[in-house]
Amino acid sequence: MAVINFGSINIDHVYSVDHFVRPGETIASSNYQQLLGGKGANQSIALAQAGADVKHVGSIHESDACFKQTLIKHGVDCRYVKCFDVPSGHAIIQVTPGGENAIVLFGGANLTLAPETVQKALLDTGDMDWVLTQNETSCIDEVLKQAKEKGLRVAFNPAPMSESVKALPLECVDLLIVNETEAAAITNAEKLDDIVEVFQQQWSHAEVLITLGKDGVLMITQQGVEKVPAFLVEAEDTTAAGDTFIGYFLSAYSNHTPVKDALIRGCAASAIAVTRKGAAQSIPSKEEVDRFLAKHG
Repeated sequence: MAVINFGSINIDHVYSVDHFVRPGETIASSNYQQLLGGKGANQSIALAQAGADVKHVGSIHESDACFKQTLIKHGVDCRYVKCFDVPSGHAIIQVTPGGENAIVLFGGANLTLAPETVQKALLDTGDMDWVLTQNETSCIDEVLKQAKEKGLRVAFNPAPMSESVKALPLECVDLLIVNETEAAAITNAEKLDDIVEVFQQQWSHAEVLITLGKDGVLMITQQGVEKVPAFLVEAEDTTAAGDTFIGYFLSAYSNHTPVKDALIRGCAASAIAVTRKGAAQSIPSKEEVDRFLAKHG
């Protein structure tokens, strides 16, 4: 069983600041780092760290090939990661002392994904494989449709959320993964109870997982609603916390781990990640998650 992740690869420019910059304001940064990031790359690394067989499909500028090597070193199959003469996607990230972040995103090479690449990447898939994608690349509609036509299970994380998401063939999605803001945008509801009710009434074709930050996570299935609280830790940087959760959850869930256990494992991995700075490098190993769960239950 493999997870084929059609996802972004970004170069993160991370600035440590006292507070998020306000309109017309210029502030000094106390620290700067250039790191591998992007929701796609982060989720692929989290999947690999969790023990999944993950194949990444994406694009990067040829001068940034070292970041492709970073994915490979983490155990990600990068045979479908192409290097082009197009600027890599990148993100400008502000991080405050409390660990909150604000991000400006540039798509770049992530927007060069073509239908023929999608088709080629899906040629050697098996019946038990999953397809994962986010909202940071081109051809998302093709990914969803082609994966469904092949009978694969499809997980979709529509982040960052935009109006274009509603025009996608969402009937092809088997597992929708959203935060509370994204869930509200999709359902046009505000309160969590109302959001859950809309999903139960209108998304009977899919399971829905809603991450709630410090309040944990809930999952809507045919059997009902399962909610798991977050682990209490002192946050250093919340960048990639959601991506870490998704990778660890999907690795467990796609291997038939019960819903509650898979949710707990994802929450544990995310709790470790927020205690560290950065994106990809904050994602814990499988052994670290095992030790955390042994200690915190």
